[in-house]
Amino acid sequence: MKKRNAFIGAILSLIPLGQPLIIKTGVVLSTTALMLSVAENVYAKGTSFYINRGIDKHEAGDFYGAISDYNKAIKLNPNDALSYLNRAVSKHEIEDYEGALKDYDKAIKLNPLESFAYANRGVTKHEIEDYYGAISDYTKAIQLTPSDPNLYNNRGTAKFDLNDIEGAKKDWQKSLALGEPKDAYGYINSGVIKERLEDYYGAISDYTKAIQLLPNYPYSYVYRGTLKKDQLNDLRGACIDLNQALDLGYENYPSWVKDQC
Repeated sequence: MKKRNAFIGAILSLIPLGQPLIIKTGVVLSTTALMLSVAENVYAKGTSFYINRGIDKHEAGDFYGAISDYNKAIKLNPNDALSYLNRAVSKHEIEDYEGALKDYDKAIKLNPLESFAYANRGVTKHEIEDYYGAISDYTKAIQLTPSDPNLYNNRGTAKFDLNDIEGAKKDWQKSLALGEPKDAYGYINSGVIKERLEDYYGAISDYTKAIQLLPNYPYSYVYRGTLKKDQLNDLRGACIDLNQALDLGYENYPSWVKDQC
């Protein structure tokens, strides 16, 4: 039997208006392409059943059931880093951040060269607003996997949250350079930076590129529309963008849209 390990490359957390995007890496989710690793010995194969079933339960949203299976895998083989890594992801999903961090620590102790463990631990630290700790973990992951654009994106986001605008800009530029040419999320973050630097037309251009690449993502319209209203006094353009975002499922309905559009 093979032992499954699933990772994602670009899962977005929902974000408040005006904030950059965090891209979660290494999370076990149904949208991922599975990466398979063969169990090395008969004893390890005993853990594979529970790890695989744990992944299936996680994909189905049964995070507690997944944790239970990872517990069984760890009981069979307490030195299997993958079990701790996957259990940490499930704990993160139920907002047991302290438990997730402990499991990531254990996974890293067992396998200090696993980039995804550092990346995931960075996401959890970011979630609890330990931005310096998140930057440290993202940096370690970058050292191990320097060609992953998501890592630069996440580190840039943590720097942005610390008001290190120049540092965030450099990381997001690197993320765009390494990412796919059609990286809509990269353009959104680039727009956020330009907006903060008061390059409003440059920000509009980036949000427009994001919309062209990913026309059904509502936040691009929200960012562009809010910028048009707040900084460019383009109420008509703002109303068009916000109404489009609402049509695409954006639920945080600004009161001004109802009053002025």
